[in-house]
Amino acid sequence: MINYNLYAENIYNSWKPNLDNIIDIAQKICEFYLSCPEIKSRCCIKDYNYNTLAFDFLFCDSKKTHEINKEYRNKDYPADIITFAVFADSTKEERFVLDFEINLGEIIIGLDKINEEANKKEISKETELIFMISHGILHLLGFDHQTEEEFDFVITYQKKALGNMGITYDKI
Repeated sequence: MINYNLYAENIYNSWKPNLDNIIDIAQKICEFYLSCPEIKSRCCIKDYNYNTLAFDFLFCDSKKTHEINKEYRNKDYPADIITFAVFADSTKEERFVLDFEINLGEIIIGLDKINEEANKKEISKETELIFMISHGILHLLGFDHQTEEEFDFVITYQKKALGNMGITYDKI
């Protein structure tokens, strides 16, 4: 059984999602992904001995994601999600497991952008947030979407993760 060491902070005052609930959802998504052979066999943690996975969430606004994007990624625009996949983006020589814990990195989500996107799609902001959390977790596990095939894989598994929680998502 895998333990999870997840932390969430919200610095966006206009929407205060229940952070304990977010952590529970993120754990369920991770458990689902790691139960899928197609993910488990290809993810960045597959060859490592660990019993705990750790990562953080920062919920903020698009002004903050713009600052982060500009400073750390040389991209001059706000984002709905930024993922710093520390473990996945490191070389095998740079990766380490400390006390059987893997720190996967950080997911930063602009809640105002999530709300905008939910309004466009005519879905709840909570559903859109869960969809983006599932997206960020796939990035932390080493999955990207630079090609159409990779994009289809990521979206398919995001939808499956939400479906596993009883949420239908067909607004791509």
